[in-house]
Amino acid sequence: MSSATPVPTPAWRPLIHFTPRQHWINDPNGLVQVGKVYHLFYQHNPQGTEHANMSWGHATSRDLLRWQEHDVALPGREAHAIFSGSAVVDTHNTSGLRQRGDASPPVVALYTGAGHSWQAQYLAYSRDDGETWHFGPDHPVLDEGRADFRDPKVFWHGPSEQWVGAVVYPDERQVALYGSPNLHVWTSLSVFGPAGEAGGIWEVPDLFALPDETGREHWVLKVDVFAGGPQGGTGAQYFVGDFDGAVFTPHGPARWADYGKDFYAAITWSGTPGRCLWTAWQSSWDYATRLPTHPWRGALTLARELGLRRGPDGELWLTQVPLRELENLRDHHLPLHLTPDTPATLPLAPDHAFDLSLSLTPQTVLTVRVTSAAGDELALRADLAHGTLTLERPARGTLAEVPGFGGTHTAPLPLTQGGGLDLRLVLDTSSAELFAGGGLLALSDLYFPEAVPELLHLAVESGEATGQAWTLRGAGGEPGA
Repeated sequence: MSSATPVPTPAWRPLIHFTPRQHWINDPNGLVQVGKVYHLFYQHNPQGTEHANMSWGHATSRDLLRWQEHDVALPGREAHAIFSGSAVVDTHNTSGLRQRGDASPPVVALYTGAGHSWQAQYLAYSRDDGETWHFGPDHPVLDEGRADFRDPKVFWHGPSEQWVGAVVYPDERQVALYGSPNLHVWTSLSVFGPAGEAGGIWEVPDLFALPDETGREHWVLKVDVFAGGPQGGTGAQYFVGDFDGAVFTPHGPARWADYGKDFYAAITWSGTPGRCLWTAWQSSWDYATRLPTHPWRGALTLARELGLRRGPDGELWLTQVPLRELENLRDHHLPLHLTPDTPATLPLAPDHAFDLSLSLTPQTVLTVRVTSAAGDELALRADLAHGTLTLERPARGTLAEVPGFGGTHTAPLPLTQGGGLDLRLVLDTSSAELFAGGGLLALSDLYFPEAVPELLHLAVESGEATGQAWTLRGAGGEPGA
């Protein structure tokens, strides 16, 4: 008995978020800047919209918004599937993979090879700035004989003069750290965890340095959880602490990197001087395989600029804001001043995304509603009087059959004593990314409108809000050099 051919859903195709032309996508992999070009790799099934035939898809951009999709970089092998990993530019050729006559240093990827009952870390490389790729030796470069051992995130640690790799032991809820002089031979450094949320398996670790507001450097360890997230199901937690080249020591509690339902497997970009960025898969394993998009299934979040700042409790918190290049897509502009007597209703253009930035006075209660002919498609409420943020997304039509999709997601607002709050909301055709308190809070949710959204309604029940709104041009394809 054959199933009906899926109907294309172009109205749900994001305008400013990355999706492949067709087929399945999940975790971002190998995020690396080579010269002026950003290389995005990602878990990809080049044959269909299910999680199968895992390979590394490949796209490039010069602004992290307009992408050119390429042929699959690392296709699944007969011996193993190509699971998640990372890539670095081996500037000093520690790997020995640069050959005489090469115009630039090699770009080296470490990825998890997944067999039927085992996982180990393998090497691949490019000698032409990430354009074409070659598999390294047939044997793994890091193998502990484990059934589950995956997601290597590699970076150069200058003080200890070595490559450091963070790899996860999923079932043990641990992140194992390894060191290497050459990306081929790895030795164990330490093991972190269990800690924080450990109800579900751990996946996709990352370890990176960030300065605080005074310029002092700290380290952030991020690891995803398969269960126990802030809205149930998957989520991403992080710890702030120190790293001495061998051991990561947290100095505070675990916190959620994102309070939405659709933020998973975030990893930082390698080779981005002067800034720290990451990108995540914008979905949840609770329903990722059931999403009704066609001919693609899955998307990535916008790249986000990362920082560290003291939160309301005086501890260091991770901050996230949309990449600054997003401002280059701003089109029509509208200033806003909202009071209980002056709500606003803005038209939503079907071929544009939307960027809303507001500053709320203390005790303000704000509502933002996206509506279509079918009614409310998304409803946001920021209640500074009670310190809560809620986002409701209905599950009508085909989404009504997707368990766990519809509902209300709640997050605590990062309020200071007697202070107001800034709020930024980026709406695309099928996603909402919200940032509050200078990025101390992030919340990412998919939503699939039953009908084309037509209006954005803004109102305050108390207090006031001022700011501005912009329509955003679709990112389209790769810009010129």
